[in-house]
Amino acid sequence: MSLLALQSLSLTLVTPLFSDLSVTLAKGDRLGLVAANGRGKSSLLRLIAGQGEATAGTLARARGLKTALVEQDLPPALAALTLRDSIRAALPDPDEDWRVDIVLDDLAIPEELRDRALGGLSGGWQRTAMLARGWVTEPDLLLLDEPTNHLDLARIGWLQRFLTALPRDMGLILASHDRAFLDAVCTRTLFLRAEASRVFALPYTGAKVALEEADAADARKFENDLSKVAQLRKQAAKLKNIGINSGSDLLVVKTKQLTERADKLEQAARPAHLERGAGAIRLDHAGSHAKALVTLDDAPISAPDGRALFRTGKLWINPGDRVVILGPNGAGKTQLLRAVLAAINGAPGPIRAAPTLRLGLSDQEMSQLTADRTPFAAVTRRFDAGDARARALLAGAGISTDAQGGPIGALSGGQRARLAMLVLRLTQPNFYILDEPTNHLDIEGQEALEAELQAPEASGLIVSHDRTFVRGVGTRFWLIGPKRLEEVESPEAWFARTVAG
Repeated sequence: MSLLALQSLSLTLVTPLFSDLSVTLAKGDRLGLVAANGRGKSSLLRLIAGQGEATAGTLARARGLKTALVEQDLPPALAALTLRDSIRAALPDPDEDWRVDIVLDDLAIPEELRDRALGGLSGGWQRTAMLARGWVTEPDLLLLDEPTNHLDLARIGWLQRFLTALPRDMGLILASHDRAFLDAVCTRTLFLRAEASRVFALPYTGAKVALEEADAADARKFENDLSKVAQLRKQAAKLKNIGINSGSDLLVVKTKQLTERADKLEQAARPAHLERGAGAIRLDHAGSHAKALVTLDDAPISAPDGRALFRTGKLWINPGDRVVILGPNGAGKTQLLRAVLAAINGAPGPIRAAPTLRLGLSDQEMSQLTADRTPFAAVTRRFDAGDARARALLAGAGISTDAQGGPIGALSGGQRARLAMLVLRLTQPNFYILDEPTNHLDIEGQEALEAELQAPEASGLIVSHDRTFVRGVGTRFWLIGPKRLEEVESPEAWFARTVAG
């Protein structure tokens, strides 16, 4: 029995987001929803949840279907509520208050967080609270919009296990840019497109291969159709000349038939899907002749309150090294980044930076954007770019002309991430410090950033909970132990141990 049936569904909001979308969701289906930023994933989830109307087509739900939509951002009205009260407010029946504690336990929310205001919690715990608000309604269909954003790897592993253990008859639709997470949780994948969306009964990685094969087949068919059209028109022209010279009515009729066949075939021919990029991610790397860009001479790393966390031992980062820091939340990953950043900025101590090092910084808060009011100012104020070039650069990063002069705060998370990458590129660094750079970047942007960082001259220190990204860009791996930083050959043992819980 199907929970949901979409038939020829279309949605246009200023521009077409998707059209002629047909897909059925059965009980127990785990569907991954994949598209670039701004292409309609959140809008589709809201339509399925009954929030809004489609432009065309039908959306049929099973009788009595209960859906729970877990959106990306915390509604401002909930910020002042405690985590416990926010879940209580979502109860369908206020008399069933006892269910709140069950959900808090189901979602492994620590006791010390349960009575704290949501607005004061981390983004990861806010996301967990949103999931709890949906879970307490006992839905038949769970809709999750970017659920891994702001979660550390241990919490991603917990969520992965939670979702794979859902009741067998419950449906799940999951929009995410985390490729490893999609592979672990979903059994089907929907690639949402403005036209010709495709569904495969495969997790993301296998579905992506199938999608590329289907697009290649479409491209071959389109070329063959155009070749047939050209042949028919050539035959029609030849018969037309013979018919005119001979006065044959039969040849005139035959010429008309061939022309009509060519016209119909040409009208029916469809080019293969070409993904219109949300904006290119390109980084410019400046070279360095330094033997070591950064040297760590058994530096002590401390927590913000002064508590000793670990010592680095004697380590270094050479040109071309892309070092990924591994460790649980609170182990000191960000503190290590800050210590290296302080050394680059001239602070004396056991961490030293080469004079030729040119820094490119992107942190979780995208602080490189905070000094500027608009995207246009972010480019023109700090870099030697005229108005026309600045606008072209911003358009290339997926920032529309209308948005270029508006406040940066009005941009979507994905647009801010792409703007941050543009600012990073214009800095022309030879050494990157990247703290969760894939937060808010769609899969297209992640793959483009990976390709740029894989250039031989790209060097840096990286913190990321995105397993696919780490595997793609890391050349060295430093694991934070109880008292010491140690270099490990691969991140896989750490991934397996952390995700398994």
